[in-house]
Amino acid sequence: MKIGSREIGPAHPPLVIAEIGINHGGSLAVAKDMVRLAAASGCECVKHQTHILEDEMTDEAKQIFPPNADVSIWEVMARCALSREDEIELKAYTESLGMIYLSTPFSRAAADFLQEIGVLAYKIGSGEADNLPLIRHIAKFGKPVILSTGMQTIDTVRASVEILANSGVEYALLECTNLYPSPPEIVSLRGVSDLQNAFPGVPVGFSDHSIGPEMALASVALGACILERHYTDTRYRVGPDIINSMDPAELRHLVDRSREIWIAANNPKQRTEAEEPVYRFARASVVADRDLPAGHLITEADIWARRPGSGEIAGYDFDKVVGKRTTRALPRNTQLKWSDLA
Repeated sequence: MKIGSREIGPAHPPLVIAEIGINHGGSLAVAKDMVRLAAASGCECVKHQTHILEDEMTDEAKQIFPPNADVSIWEVMARCALSREDEIELKAYTESLGMIYLSTPFSRAAADFLQEIGVLAYKIGSGEADNLPLIRHIAKFGKPVILSTGMQTIDTVRASVEILANSGVEYALLECTNLYPSPPEIVSLRGVSDLQNAFPGVPVGFSDHSIGPEMALASVALGACILERHYTDTRYRVGPDIINSMDPAELRHLVDRSREIWIAANNPKQRTEAEEPVYRFARASVVADRDLPAGHLITEADIWARRPGSGEIAGYDFDKVVGKRTTRALPRNTQLKWSDLA
């Protein structure tokens, strides 16, 4: 798939998405500073959350308290949502730094707003992964979609994938575990492979809610094309997602190390040109293991393979030497040459 000019897939380094989400606490100034620091860390993409409460939730949400908050989910979003004007400014600022701006719409009104301001693609969060009418609505815009699949199985996500596939939009799927933070006991790295096998040809990534970069980096070795992690300018902030958020230094680490792992994961098994000087001394050469007279019929007990590899007959040709006759006397530890053998 492609977002703007950024190609996404196994043939390209993973796209690292720094999810600001609601970590700015409703402050545009804080959000912009987070974006600035993300750009300085080498990140290509930041993701926001677009909350238009009146279309997102009913009044019942005022009585629902998330596990990672001490107020209702309605209150959390009321405190943290940016105004439409602020989000327009945040998007413009992000793009002025050469970064991709994404956001997750949590309602139809939010999706329409993001379409109006010209986002390049949509991110659909795990909570909306089976919200078929919203997915169908977003797909009508014809823009690329990244769909997180937390709290879903392969079978339960099929209907959502079918909507995206039938709409003709480019899309990617993210393995995800929705506990904040997610302990390794319930994180599924195998989920990356399961999604790849279930939906061949679809870019698969990893949306990480664990603490530390290890799980996200490990997913790259399994072929994850997108890495998404919550992000903050500093973990000395108050907020429901701060505990599993990376700071700018960790973001730089994730960007750099994921690219290195991607490169290494795609290198074939071979002796590289850079290894040749090492190979020349590290491999073994066939040598006489005792003094051998001229005309001697060589047995396995007469020879051995020892460093360095500068000899004419390499250790892997050991068996070819057995059964040959010497053409001259060979003192012990002499590196054998083919001309020494009849």
